[in-house]
Amino acid sequence: MKKKFLGAVAIIGALAIAATGCASSSGGDAGAGDAAGDETITVGFAQTGSESGWRSANTESMKAAFSQENGFDLVFNAADNDPAAQIAAVRDFINQGVDAIVIAPIVEDGWDDVLQEAADAGIPVILEDRTVTASEDLYATWVGLDFKREGEIAGEWAAENFGDTPTKMVVLEGTTGSAPANDRAEGFDAAIEGTQIEKIDSQTGDFTRDGGKTVMEGFIQKYGIDGIDLLYAHNDDMALGAIEAIEAAGGVPGEDIAIISIDAVHDGMQALVDGKINFIVECNPLLGEQAAELVKKVLNGESVDKAYYVEDQSFTQEQAAEVIDSRAY
Repeated sequence: MKKKFLGAVAIIGALAIAATGCASSSGGDAGAGDAAGDETITVGFAQTGSESGWRSANTESMKAAFSQENGFDLVFNAADNDPAAQIAAVRDFINQGVDAIVIAPIVEDGWDDVLQEAADAGIPVILEDRTVTASEDLYATWVGLDFKREGEIAGEWAAENFGDTPTKMVVLEGTTGSAPANDRAEGFDAAIEGTQIEKIDSQTGDFTRDGGKTVMEGFIQKYGIDGIDLLYAHNDDMALGAIEAIEAAGGVPGEDIAIISIDAVHDGMQALVDGKINFIVECNPLLGEQAAELVKKVLNGESVDKAYYVEDQSFTQEQAAEVIDSRAY
């Protein structure tokens, strides 16, 4: 994918998308111009679930952007992190004859067949947040974050602060097979290569607070508080669960075990301000406006790029304290 960074509202087209006529609910031949004109645009949105504070903020952003006031009829489905259920939801959207489908894929693989079915039905698909391994011809465009770069930024901070000292690190991975888990691991590992940071264990906590707590409890039981110097969590919710586990074991999060996380949701930022997390890389969940704009462009036959990246920030304790009161999520 060609990378293109843009701000919260800038969307610039460069690649033409063909055959993006919408399918009407009656199976007729309504054109894309009709769907994106004065008539209400029916959009099916297949969300991953509600596993984290980030996901809740993302869902609210999508619902606000795809509102009736903005000319949309949103058909929403949250698959509770079940890939099969999410694919079934997309098939249901196709059967309903929605004008467009937006998907935040739980995992990257397994999408080829259902995306082909959407293409055969003349229903354009826009990916939001996460990516897929299917052919780029099967979806119109994608908007989200550069997960690999997020991992790199986290790893660069770890290398700068711990790279010259023997450091035992554990990792709380995101959902196995998901794009953010894969890319955040790859980016971080590349950034710490050649340092004295040693990854002694790594397990999935499924991006949930309970999962992070449970896995961290296992790490502590196996290695002890003194046997772990650094924790890298693929999202804030898992880091917050790990904090509970560390405190329950008599440790001091942020001191006995340094913590690096990704997301920058409010609870994570507060933990950073409180010194329980040491560094956070942002992953902006407010993608609704960009996604809605892309749906309109695609249905109107306008050219769009295959990928739109929203730029992230990163925060130390001091930086978090300066901005936490003004954060939208």
